[in-house]
Amino acid sequence: MTVTLADTENRNALGARLVQGVYDALATANDDPTVRVVVLTNEGSTFCAGANLKERQRPHGDRDEGASFVDLLHAVQRSPTPVVGRIAGHVVGGGNGLAAALDIAIAADDVKFGFTEVRLGVAPAIISVVCLPKMRRGEAMEAFLRGNRFPAPKAAELGLISRAVPADELDDAVARVVADLKKGGPAALGVAKRLVYEVPTKSQPDAFDWTAGLSAELFAGDEAAEGMAAFLQKRRPSWVDDD
Repeated sequence: MTVTLADTENRNALGARLVQGVYDALATANDDPTVRVVVLTNEGSTFCAGANLKERQRPHGDRDEGASFVDLLHAVQRSPTPVVGRIAGHVVGGGNGLAAALDIAIAADDVKFGFTEVRLGVAPAIISVVCLPKMRRGEAMEAFLRGNRFPAPKAAELGLISRAVPADELDDAVARVVADLKKGGPAALGVAKRLVYEVPTKSQPDAFDWTAGLSAELFAGDEAAEGMAAFLQKRRPSWVDDD
């Protein structure tokens, strides 16, 4: 499934409709077993300009008005369906959080990133939760405090995205990632995501206990049985398309 940020009039800012649209698309993908990968991309010259300053900010806990940006970040990271970023436009403010929350993000090397919040008299508070685990402290401090813009290769160096490629190679790079993801067992991919997010939050003894149980469940499952049988029989497992 391809999900496109298309509010170009507002530079794909994180308004209520855009956030809800992406949130709902992820829910649809997770409920549809034929959707193996979600690719998040953009129209226009900006991937995401951060907060929509035209809209009044609402409390994050107000569920009556739909999904909040926090809900969306949780949904991306908890989605058992891999979410890949095809970043073909500039990334500003809260857009950095959206990019950092993606499982694998590839950007065109001519786009710029920037934590510009301090220049508006605010701070990258919410997005720090998803950005800081990917960044070294000193580099995060400089990026947060200076508020300057930097090229996509620097964003990759900081760990915000997976890598930057020439703009004319972006589609091929994303296609190769998607092809690799479609070779993985759907359930196994979801568990692999959980490992990345949850193991670092546990003590080593707790992590070993939890992962041992998880591993046993996987090996006893139908997906592992099919994968191992396919390997031994030198054929493709059932979840791999013929093409």
